[in-house]
Amino acid sequence: MPHRSVRRRSPGLAGVAWIAMGLYALFLLYPLLQSLLTSFTDRSPLKAHSSFVGLENYTAMLSDHRLHDSLRFTGIVVVVVTVVANAVGLGFAMLLNRGGRHYRAMRTLVFLPQVLSGVIVAFIWRSILTQDGLLNSALGRLGVTDSPIPWLGTPGLATFAICLTVSWITIGFATVVYTASLQSVPAELYEAARMDGAGASGRFRHVTVPMIAPGTTITVVLCLITTFKLYDVVAVLTGGGPAESTRTTAYYLVTVAFTNNKFGYSSAIAMLLLVLTAVVAYGTTAILRRREADL
Repeated sequence: MPHRSVRRRSPGLAGVAWIAMGLYALFLLYPLLQSLLTSFTDRSPLKAHSSFVGLENYTAMLSDHRLHDSLRFTGIVVVVVTVVANAVGLGFAMLLNRGGRHYRAMRTLVFLPQVLSGVIVAFIWRSILTQDGLLNSALGRLGVTDSPIPWLGTPGLATFAICLTVSWITIGFATVVYTASLQSVPAELYEAARMDGAGASGRFRHVTVPMIAPGTTITVVLCLITTFKLYDVVAVLTGGGPAESTRTTAYYLVTVAFTNNKFGYSSAIAMLLLVLTAVVAYGTTAILRRREADL
């Protein structure tokens, strides 16, 4: 009797995959397509009907100085937060990469800001950094300052406050990723490097850095993406001030849409932000992947 191969059917996984793809298209691809189409119109809640305006919204961005300022500020925050989060996160990971109940508790505390909502974190830091906040009160009692420091009242200090708050949030994520990467490094490599005469800095440079390179790629790229779309912390902490000096592009986008009632123009800004984020994220990923291969 000829043998017939029996094809086993996957128990419902195909159906689950189709449902997942449908949800992905419904909640991501469809809104993205709608935003793209809206960016070519003059849609506004003040108008009953919208008209097709072609590339008018995109050409208007070339002379929009507020948009340019928001892109510049967003770039500053992206660079500062990415560098600080990765440097401090790696430092914390190396300090806390030990067994024991106390180190696990400290890793949990470091990760706690990542779990909290950005709005809650911003309110916490606002209570610390306002004129009569906890920081100024502590500095006054210690005799460090005679008058409260306007942490949120000047452009330079407000930028510092935004970077500090967002870094505090992302450091927890970076610490967890780097801790997992360090725990995957075989102890034999450190022992071999020690036997070859490598000191602490040599072991870090020749063993730790190459072995945690994939973790570095993940952390850097996700920090970039998260910071590019920053809105909630700015909205609560500074409201884009003082004098619109801390407006991120995402914050400016929301202002254009719901304050100026220009849905078409805000959709064009959203497309610009999407393209910039994608280009920077994919470019950074390609560079870091190449670096992984070279290490």
